[in-house]
Amino acid sequence: MTAIAKDILSLSVSERISLVKAIWDSIAEVPEEVSLSAAQTQELQLRLDAYHRNPDEGAPWVTVRERIRSRIFFLTIMTK
Repeated sequence: MTAIAKDILSLSVSERISLVKAIWDSIAEVPEEVSLSAAQTQELQLRLDAYHRNPDEGAPWVTVRERIRSRIFFLTIMTK
């Protein structure tokens, strides 16, 4: 294990999460440098084709996110 990795692992969980977010944001700034595998490219094409065949199918991200949050909230209440 490198010294940098040891230093990172010595951070608190909160600090490591902040570091991961910062790293992810820096990657998102240069999407052209992120390459996809052939399988990922094929899957994206399949999903895009499905969307073009029926653009009204599915739900917007905001709706899906709220559905997930309400399920998590419900499960949290039920396990107390």
